[in-house]
Amino acid sequence: MEKSFSFSSRNSGTRHRRKLSEALNWEEVEEVSQHHHYHHHHDLPKVLEEVDHFLHNTATHTSYEFVPDCVLLLPKLLDSMMDKYNAGKRGNNQRSKFGQDSKDDKCFVDVLDRISKLSNTLSTSTALDKITSILEKSMCFLENDLIYILQHKKSIPSSSNSYSYESQLKTPKKPPKKTFSFSSLSLSDSDLTENESNKGTPDVNKADEEFSSLSKEKVSILNKIATTMINAGYDAEFYLVFADFRRIDFQNALQRFGYNAISMEEIYRMQWESLEGEITTWINLVNHCTVMLFKSEMQLYDSVFQNQNSISRTLFSDLARGVILQFLNFVQGVVLTKQSAEKLFKFLDMYETLNHLESVIIDESYEERCRKELEYEITTTKSRVVEAVVAMFFDLQNSIKSDYQRIPVPNGAIHPLARYVMNYVRYVCEYRDALEQIFQVHQSLGKKENYKFKINDQRKMEDGTPNTSSFSVQLMTVMDLLDENIERKSKLYRDPSLRCVFLMNNGRYIVQKIKGSVELHESMGDNWCRKKQSSLRLYHKSYQRETWSKVIQCLNPENLQLNGNKVSKQVLKERFKCFNAMFEEVHKTQSTWVVNDAQLQSELRVSITALVIPAYRSFFGRYKKEVEKYIKYHPEDIEALIEDLFGGNSSSMARRRT
Repeated sequence: MEKSFSFSSRNSGTRHRRKLSEALNWEEVEEVSQHHHYHHHHDLPKVLEEVDHFLHNTATHTSYEFVPDCVLLLPKLLDSMMDKYNAGKRGNNQRSKFGQDSKDDKCFVDVLDRISKLSNTLSTSTALDKITSILEKSMCFLENDLIYILQHKKSIPSSSNSYSYESQLKTPKKPPKKTFSFSSLSLSDSDLTENESNKGTPDVNKADEEFSSLSKEKVSILNKIATTMINAGYDAEFYLVFADFRRIDFQNALQRFGYNAISMEEIYRMQWESLEGEITTWINLVNHCTVMLFKSEMQLYDSVFQNQNSISRTLFSDLARGVILQFLNFVQGVVLTKQSAEKLFKFLDMYETLNHLESVIIDESYEERCRKELEYEITTTKSRVVEAVVAMFFDLQNSIKSDYQRIPVPNGAIHPLARYVMNYVRYVCEYRDALEQIFQVHQSLGKKENYKFKINDQRKMEDGTPNTSSFSVQLMTVMDLLDENIERKSKLYRDPSLRCVFLMNNGRYIVQKIKGSVELHESMGDNWCRKKQSSLRLYHKSYQRETWSKVIQCLNPENLQLNGNKVSKQVLKERFKCFNAMFEEVHKTQSTWVVNDAQLQSELRVSITALVIPAYRSFFGRYKKEVEKYIKYHPEDIEALIEDLFGGNSSSMARRRT
């Protein structure tokens, strides 16, 4: 990349100059330089002293009759210095030796300083033309070195940085491997432990090494060039070249990290699977910029513009502003895409990333005007993400409410909807702080009427304490809708006992999920869990009443005795046959039913044993001698068969009979 800027177009007439009474032809300068043998390091101080004396006098006198020899000699001296610097150019190395010898550099800068002052002092004359010409030539000379240094950078490995990306950046939360979808309800418990594949994600450290960093030596030279050109009045030219190269270099760095600017139209047409990957890249890159790249860039600007904080801040702010606005444009494109509940987590990741970005630009590294503009743009972008997130949360609630699947889950097992929603909300709770902020912001915007749920609903806990957390209110709304849906689905079972088992299975699963997540438990509260467990106990009692009360009724001793104390063997035999038949039917049916929770399964079996075995043992012990040959099961057999219940196994009794 070749760049050059012409300095000849600068209007030298606009500079303030004092008039001299006479001008001297340049041919006379040639004679002066031949008769005065000034050498760089030996005679230069004397020349500079004479020039300074001349400059001082012109400041106090309105006119002079002639231009002294020292003034006419300076352009030749500066020209010879540049020739000496350029003698170091060889082959592809087109950079001069400026910056490699501090003594030569000081002489060059001292002469250039006087040349610059003379260009503002001399009136229109041949001497002024030569002064202006050599000044512009020297600026072009420095500009060429500037361009060469910025084009040919030495990469510094990321390990040499005083801080690392991995150590400072909070690891973003990874969404479940599978995409949430109400149509498939495919999310399983194990999905929450599986991270996204990093396939295609650029290697951060490798990209760091490729990010063009300048060696300390070159930064020092850039500082000398900057100081010299700025002092000579060519600050705008330096800023333009430096800022242009740094902008291009930064954009190249973004591309090496895998980020390319995408238009809103392209984003809108993109499939979610592809867009999800782009969002992940965006999140990683924004975080990396705020933690490392911006800091490295700021350090470079501070080093090049030492003791010139305002210049450093302004140029850095201009670069960062362009990059950040590009990042925000991406988000504004994403929020225009079709929204659904399964996309919620990526939007929350973007919101948290914007929060982090917002906290970074408050830093004093940014120029105030730029900082205020970026704060406004980030706040505006965040508000659009807020509306999208609230809409997606409503989509979750609406999806639960409108799920009218008419096929009951076999054997009263946990319904896929319960698994889906509980795993969803458990993961949602990892974003509790962000969601709390989002719902509060949404409420403050006064847009709650756009949705069928109210952000500012206040629910009271069992002890009467109002729960004012906006997030908790919405979470409880989700749980209420799930409860209503599970209750509705339980009515698809014709068998009242199976209906109770289904409600117990799903209720216990929900409670265990809540207790298993600290964030979810804190959001729902102990009172909610106690209320849910109370409902489970009612389902348990209903199950016992619907199933085992009828079985135990067969063991009722009423009407067994004839006149006197004699027992009717026929009636007794029918009682045992009735018990056997009903127990076997229950066993056959309920052995196929599924209770996934081991504790609930054990509790059910224990309660059945406590209800059935004492009654059967008493009946068996009292009447076994009367009809012993008709007795099919001993109490121990019944107890063993009860252990088969809720195991999802249809052949348990057949195995026992063999």
